[in-house]
Amino acid sequence: MVLKISRKVLPWIFLAPMLIMIVFSWIAPVLLTVYLGFTDLSSKNFLDFVRNFFTEKVHFTLENFDKIFFAKDPYIVEALTITAIYVLSVLSINSIFALVLSIAIAYFIRNEVLSMILRVSWLIPRIMPGIIYALVWNWFIDPKYGMLNTLLKIVGVPEAWLPESWLLTPPYSQLLMIMVNGYVGASFGMIIYTAAIKSIPTDIINAALVDGASDFQVARHIIIPLLKWPMLFVISWQTLSLLSSYEYILMIWGSGGGGGYAGIARAAKVMVWSLYSYSKAFAAEEHLYGYASALSLILVITGVVLIVLYFKLFGFRRLMEPSRIEV
Repeated sequence: MVLKISRKVLPWIFLAPMLIMIVFSWIAPVLLTVYLGFTDLSSKNFLDFVRNFFTEKVHFTLENFDKIFFAKDPYIVEALTITAIYVLSVLSINSIFALVLSIAIAYFIRNEVLSMILRVSWLIPRIMPGIIYALVWNWFIDPKYGMLNTLLKIVGVPEAWLPESWLLTPPYSQLLMIMVNGYVGASFGMIIYTAAIKSIPTDIINAALVDGASDFQVARHIIIPLLKWPMLFVISWQTLSLLSSYEYILMIWGSGGGGGYAGIARAAKVMVWSLYSYSKAFAAEEHLYGYASALSLILVITGVVLIVLYFKLFGFRRLMEPSRIEV
């Protein structure tokens, strides 16, 4: 009897550290965000709010969501538009371009040494500290000392088409935002896709080649269909990541320091929803914690809805079913 009980308890002992981490790093913050989203917490009433935390004295209100859904905040529509452009564009790079890149590197390039060099070189931005990555981009786009404008002139782009500032001139600033996040994000999809491609049994590919299939037909009719599960994972993960990520935008457009990043990001039209929420909570002139939590809660709900939609589109239930082939 003791042995049976220990066998039931032992897995939970091993899982306990992970479960505790999930509770304190994800579930608790989400619940706190929901709670704060219905309050008027700000720097003005912060001390009183802490004293009355989880008591009937806390002032609950729907004003935060009223400002969001009825566009009483004049910047809501623009932040939503920029976020949609940002997520859709970078997601295309992180999932579709990464898929093409992975097939090219892992299948079409048969030289394993060259394939490995290309994979490692694409991973450099991801293993590089974020602030260094941002500083490199700030140097690269500098109109006087950087290489971007010079390279564009070399390939024939007229100088009149080049902006005076890649940071502050829309839509060039938005294009820069997409390139910065897409370049580093594609490496994640490349890792997942490449590992999945390498795990495909070579017998299947060789049989297709013997039957006369070309490499492109193998990629289209064998490799891509077998990557349905990795594609679901990459698209879902990257969607959630892009909805909540703003660090590279903050590091590049806020590289001057201080609290002026919000105004700079707005002028450059790169103020995505997550950065807008962050600025409402922590910008020097804002500190609207309740409103920032309501903005963050919208992101959480949006993420959950999109993941459910992805599960439906990719047939998650079918993917999880056991094989119908009987041995």
